[in-house]
Formats: sequence, C-alpha cells, structure tokens
Amino acid sequence: MGEGPRRQRGPRGPPSPGGGHGVGKAAGTGAKELTTGGLGARRDEGKSREGAVRMVRRSRRRKLQKVTRLCGREEGLRVKRSCPSCGPEPGGEEKKGRGNPISVQLFPPELVEHIISFLPVRDVVALGQTCHYFHEVCDAEGVWRRICRRLSPRLREQGSGVRPWKRAAILNYTKGLYFQAFGGRRRCLSKSVAPLLAHGYRRFLPTKDHVFILDYAGTLFFLKNALVSSTLGQIQWKRACRYVVLCRGAKDFASDPRCDTVYRKYLYVLATREQPGMVGTTGSRACDCVEVYLQSSGQRVFKMTFHHSMSFKQIVLVGQETQRALLLLTEEGKIYSLVVNETQLDQPRSYTIQLALRKVSRCLPHLRVACMASNQSSTLYITAFDPLDQQMPLALSLPAKILFCALGYNHLGLVDEFGRIFMQGNNRYGQLGTGDKMDRGEPTQVHYLQRPIALWCGLNHSLVLSQSSDFSKELLGCGCGAGGRLPGWPKGSASFVKLHVKVPLCACSLCSTRECLYMLSSHDIEHHPTYRDLPASRVVGTPEPSLGPGASQDPGGTARACEEYLSQIHSCPTLQDRMEKMKEIVGWMPLMAAQKDFFWEALDMLQRAAAGVGPGPPNPES
Repeated sequence: MGEGPRRQRGPRGPPSPGGGHGVGKAAGTGAKELTTGGLGARRDEGKSREGAVRMVRRSRRRKLQKVTRLCGREEGLRVKRSCPSCGPEPGGEEKKGRGNPISVQLFPPELVEHIISFLPVRDVVALGQTCHYFHEVCDAEGVWRRICRRLSPRLREQGSGVRPWKRAAILNYTKGLYFQAFGGRRRCLSKSVAPLLAHGYRRFLPTKDHVFILDYAGTLFFLKNALVSSTLGQIQWKRACRYVVLCRGAKDFASDPRCDTVYRKYLYVLATREQPGMVGTTGSRACDCVEVYLQSSGQRVFKMTFHHSMSFKQIVLVGQETQRALLLLTEEGKIYSLVVNETQLDQPRSYTIQLALRKVSRCLPHLRVACMASNQSSTLYITAFDPLDQQMPLALSLPAKILFCALGYNHLGLVDEFGRIFMQGNNRYGQLGTGDKMDRGEPTQVHYLQRPIALWCGLNHSLVLSQSSDFSKELLGCGCGAGGRLPGWPKGSASFVKLHVKVPLCACSLCSTRECLYMLSSHDIEHHPTYRDLPASRVVGTPEPSLGPGASQDPGGTARACEEYLSQIHSCPTLQDRMEKMKEIVGWMPLMAAQKDFFWEALDMLQRAAAGVGPGPPNPES
C-alpha cells in the first residue's frame, strides 16, 4: 500500500467517517492521506491516554503544592534527593529554568510517613539505609503501624515488645510455611496457604494428614490437605491448601514424639481458659488446661483442667499410646507429669488425674529447667546455668551453656552459647556428621559448622539450617539419604553437605517427615540466638605463645587433619569413590559457603567428565 503525504499540523477537525481501509482528509489542509483505520484508532487512543495521564499528573502536582503550601512559584517545584545532614547533593548546582531545590525536610512529617507507608517492607528497609533523615522516618512507629494495618487489617492489637508495630509488621510480612515433597515429579519448594488471621508464625507441627501452626497471638491453625482443581481443570491432591482456626488462647502443643507421622493420631494443646468462679463468688478465673484433638478432623475428644495457681509454658510427650506421659513445665522451672491412655480418650467419661512432680524436680529442688525435648523413650532437659552453684549436676560434660537442642530417635544435637554444634549417640548411618560411622558416647563437636539457625534430628539423619556471610540461608544434612531425605545426596553422607533445596530468606525452623521437608519462615526482630565470641585461648587453630623450638606449630591439628583426609582418599578403590570422598571432605573443611559450592561444582564436572557424561569427551588420563 502506498504512503500518502505527511500530515499537516493545524487545528483538529471532526473525525472522518468510514472504517477499514479508507481515504480521509487531514485536519486544516486539503491534502489526502491513505491510512489504515486500525492504526489511526490506536494512534488516537494513545494520544487520549497520554492526555489523561498528563491531566492526572497535573492534578496530583497541584494537590501536592496545595498541601505543602508551596504553590505560587512560577518556576516549578523540585525536591532535593538528599537531606542537609548528609551534605550537598553531588552536581546539585542551580540550573537555569529548573528553579531552586526544595529539601524533603520541608514536607510535613505526617505526609512523608503516609507516602512511605505505601512502599513494600523491603523498600522501606532499603530507604532507611540511605541517610540519617530517612532512617528516622522509616523507623518511626507511625509508618510501621500503617504498614501493619495494611498487611493484617484484622489485627487490632500491636502486640508486645519495645517496637510493637514494627515487630508485628515484620512478623506478618515474613510469615510462611514452605514444603518440598521427596517423591513425585515436581521436587520444588512450594508454599502453603497463609491464614489471614495469623499474627506471624511461632512454631508448627506436621501430623499424619495435616499441619498445625501456632501464631504469636496464641491462635492455633489447622492447615488441611485437600483435593483441588488445577488451572488445567485436573483434580490433584495438594498439601496445606485450606485452613480453619482450631482454638485460641494456646500456649504450646505436642503430639507423638516419634519421627514417623503415622503415629501422630492426637494433638495435645496447652491453653488458657476462663473458668466460672466458685459458688458465692463473682467473676471468673483463668486456668490452664490440656485439650486433646483428633488430628484427622480437629474434633476435641478430651479436656483436663488444672488449678488456677498452676501456670505452665511447655508440654512434651513420652512413652507408648497405652502409657502416654505428659510432661508439663511450669513458669518456675518445675516439671510435673501425668499418665493417660490414648486408646480410651474417645470414650465419653469424666475422671480425676493426679499431677505428680517429676523426679528431676523432686530430687533437685534448686534446679530450674528452661526447656525440654523428648523422643519415644527419653527426655532432654536444658537447665538455667548458674556458675555459682557448685552442686548442680551435669549429666552431659559440656564446656559451655546450651542454647537449644534437638533429640532424634537414637541421637541428639546440642548448640552452645558460642555457636558450636555437639552431636552424641548412634552413628550407624553417619547422622552425627563427624565424617565416620562410629558411635559417640559423649558430646562430640562438629568443627566445620558454627552458629546455626536451627538444628533438627530425625530417625537416622540430621539437618542444620545455617546462614552464610551474604545473609543467604542454606540447608545442610547428613546421615541416611534413602527416600530422598537428603535432596541431591541419595546415597547419604557421613558429614554435613549442602542439600539441593532453595531455602527462604527468613527461614527459622525446619522439620522432616517420611514424605516431605518443611521449613517455617518468620523473622522476630526481638528474638534471635545471640552467640558470644569464643575466647582467643579456646579457638581451634589459634596460635599459642611459643614454648620453645620443639613446641608444636600446629595446635589446631590442621596438618594432621589434612594427612588423614589424604589417607582416606587413597584408601578408596575407584575414581568415583575418591570423588565422593573429596566432596565429603570439602563439607568438613571450615570454608565459606561460596567456596564450598565452587569445589562441589568443580568436582561434579570432573566426575561427569571421567564417566563420559557431558558435552566434552572423557579424559583418558583420568
């Protein structure tokens, strides 16, 4: 189609009639132009849209000038990017035709806070790091109050803490439950449904069919697995896709301590309930109670109420179904226990259960327990360390205070105040991460891992959630790799190796079942493990003062460890075995996360080249 003469500028006339391919007159001229009707319509529509955008911008500019009382300036308004406290803006000389710069500090603080509150949380944090002025504005409680109400409109109370609104906003911004199934085609990280009523995530527990989550407001949520229709119209089974509120006022909850979720039939919830007063008195009293729910349906089948003078903060279970022992930890650090028969919980009846003081609290009344952990037959107590108490027994010989622990089927892990990890117990599958398969009767330090975020011990494998120097999270694992328990390492490993799992940025705890790996994401600005720096005299590898010419120059044993590594590699019969052993050794070494990734990728490339897999031919000399 030929091209007509150019359109002459002039006053616009009425649109020419006709559609499709036609000939119309240009406005203000007698020239004719051959165009397509669709192109002309799109051009007119684009011009009208641009005009509407300019009108909206002009109205916004006028409103801003009216609010800030800066109208009347003919030369216009230009906002200065940097504040006066940070020095003059580079290249900020007055330019002709642009007017004088206006400082951000001249705006009303309420207006600036209102504008910033519409930014995403990530951008608010980044803006607060630009200068001192924006740091104070972005850190104001008014900004975080608006952000919190935008993220959680149903949250009426800001919670507790020094910075309640900022804490509440970040808790609700970072909350999430992620899972990765071990079987099936899709082995990627998925996210569960997020309850709108949840105020952050404090802890979670997967059961046989569903997942239970407790938030910071004491509300226990019941996340159900259900059949849903996909985008393609197919019916598929999806995990944690629907939720209901199970109960409120919950303090803690527990289920069968065994690693296999098949045994988790009941859920025990420690909660606070208002009880009516005695006869002749007015009002009600808050009493602690234990409510038992069926994990399959969420139906309450049993309830036991305690005296109002007793206040508990944690509950764990020990023993078999017929002799299930409930251990309750009080606010004062005392442990009480009671025994129930789970096989009779579904029978409607009422009876009295006697609380008994646990032996550890009865024989050692001065001992204050901070928290507990349990498995099917054992219980681990972490006590409040008192250096002036010379009579406090130490069941485990440890060099420092323990912050948190994990108890598996037949092994355990401990993390002390310096961030060191100690493992003890059965090591048949290498679940202790010591590089061998020898059992440990005493806590043994894993030297190449420090300052973990979370530690989890399972049936015959262990997991560690750690943070690298660039604040990214990574998941390490050791032990048996059967059934996909260690993604990327199907044969398992006797040392902690990096798993092929994408870890969320704010992951804080984890749990693994037979079918799935779970990770809880939540960031609490007022609660995080604060590790102390290890004294220089106790750091492994720190050079000691010279004791003479014959003194050892390798106090940390680095040279001896390297010699042991070489001997282990030399003892492997094949090249593939040597490559696998070298990967394990890289995991043992105290290297940075990027360095470990580099060596592991390089070893994988060499291993594929040696096996003849890959784009290049195998090297005959290898």
